[in-house]
Amino acid sequence: MEFAFTEEQKMVREMAKKFADTEIAPVARENDILERFPIAIIKKMGPPGLLGGPVPEAYGGAGLDFISDAIIFEEIGRACSSVRTIVSVQVSLVELSILKWGTEEQKKKYLPALCRGEILGAFALTEPEAGSDAAGIKTSAQKTSDGWVLNGSKTWISTGSVADIVIIFAQTDPSKGYKGITAFIVKKGAAGFSSREIKGKLGLKSADTAELFFEDCLIPEDSILGGVGEGFKIALSALDNGRYGVAAGCVGIIQGCVDACVRYSKERRQFGKPIASFQLVQDMIARMHVDLEAARLLVYRAGDLKNKGIRNTLETSVAKYFASEAAVRAATDAIQVHGGYGYSNEYPVERYLRDAKVATIYEGTSQIQKLIIGEHILGIKAFV
Repeated sequence: MEFAFTEEQKMVREMAKKFADTEIAPVARENDILERFPIAIIKKMGPPGLLGGPVPEAYGGAGLDFISDAIIFEEIGRACSSVRTIVSVQVSLVELSILKWGTEEQKKKYLPALCRGEILGAFALTEPEAGSDAAGIKTSAQKTSDGWVLNGSKTWISTGSVADIVIIFAQTDPSKGYKGITAFIVKKGAAGFSSREIKGKLGLKSADTAELFFEDCLIPEDSILGGVGEGFKIALSALDNGRYGVAAGCVGIIQGCVDACVRYSKERRQFGKPIASFQLVQDMIARMHVDLEAARLLVYRAGDLKNKGIRNTLETSVAKYFASEAAVRAATDAIQVHGGYGYSNEYPVERYLRDAKVATIYEGTSQIQKLIIGEHILGIKAFV
């Protein structure tokens, strides 16, 4: 692994940091309070390539390597995890899934518009009775002479109620279990397809989260992504990409906690001196920094494998598990460093904690990540 950044990676960080500091951070608090979807910010991210990431230039992307991809998620996550979530879904789950599994026609039809931010995408796997048990989905797709008819529902779908296209996973042959799952690209406005936004979330308040409903929703034959029965493989490969984006975003949260605590502890005075001089304050900030360095290296290790085309399910799960849990620890300590002020939204650290918690849940809980890691180490599945 090369520990020095390339000139391109340095430029990507400079560009992403500048965008995050000037366009995202100044309105993050207000968007969080108002639960306002940051559509104007997302639209601005298309032209500089922040929505194109590792998608080849031939399909409208930026053609970046996966370390650069992580750098973008990190800088955005440092400013606002709601925006990072939207971008992670757009790039990691939707664009990269279409890039890997889509037909040439689907790639040309959807990828340039997604990369430019002209349309938004969502990824719908989770159901009311199928969260960690992704193979247990009940949404069905029945073949007809006109295409496929979808029936069922999805829940906790990021960007679900505002997305223009959604990758839907449905059971096409229940007798085959997970091998009967198929992925479809469904357009907004399809007859029988509706959505309802989920309100009252602890964090990610300016990111859209929704329930999706399909009632005799007819979609054309060319809506299939990959082949019939390949849906579970597509979902697993997408989650490897999605978890990578979540992990990198959590590195950004930890960096934000460190930055906020350094500033505040030097300014805040107690007992006649800055609290930065207190041993136990330094202890908390030191622990944040160690977690930051460890999480960042774990993410970059997974990214290095992605760049080389080497399977990285284990390394990505390790990065996602560690970085998400470390982000919660860092945000908890950051609030403690800020004292009473940390408990208010006058400072960003309370938002960091609320936003960090969901990273230990979505795209595979911390417990699921440990089972994935355990299976790779032991060669034995915890359950089948």
